Amino acid sequence: MDKTGVIYILTNPSFPEYVKIGYADDIVKRLQQLNRSECIPFAFRVYATYEVNSRLSDLKIHSIIDKLNPNLRSIETTSGLKRVREFYAMSPEDAYSLLEAIAEIHGCADKLKLIKPNAEEALAEETAQEIDTESTERASNFSFSKSQIPVGDEIEYAYDCSKKARVVDDRNVEYNGETMSLTALAKELSGKKYSIAGPKFFKYKGEWLNDLRHRLGV
Repeated sequence: MDKTGVIYILTNPSFPEYVKIGYADDIVKRLQQLNRSECIPFAFRVYATYEVNSRLSDLKIHSIIDKLNPNLRSIETTSGLKRVREFYAMSPEDAYSLLEAIAEIHGCADKLKLIKPNAEEALAEETAQEIDTESTERASNFSFSKSQIPVGDEIEYAYDCSKKARVVDDRNVEYNGETMSLTALAKELSGKKYSIAGPKFFKYKGEWLNDLRHRLGV
């Protein structure tokens, strides 16, 4: 028997390059099921819903996407078994445009809802983006010598210029009599718990360390 449900578009800051497109009789319960897992750093959120009157309507959407571009869907082979997921390598905006076109063709534009993130969801997205940026920047180790900052010179914490550290070698600084890396000092001064990119938090002669190394091409 047909029952009103929704085709949903879900996003997750843990993998921003993908969206999850599926069907649920009860989107709230579906979201709770997905977010029970402790294996995913951030929670799923509903980006949009499209109200439908038949179950498995999402399979038709999947079929359309697969025909348009079969390389978008997440497919993997594990232990000889092929696993086909509801995840697609596309932006939520593109996924929404697809549902929007279908809704307009069927004269059901009023059944489509774009859902704005609440404060908690917005913060999670911002944090995930920040962590991703930090990871990228950490991949390229900062060097004081390559950035033309001599041993003995001082750098200052960008958010409180009264807090200064002295360069002791190519990778480390001295702060309050203790030698540590830029990352360790940045975590101490900023209070951030996750791993961060130290150069993002300091300046040398008024110039951000990241801007300095980018300017010098190092």
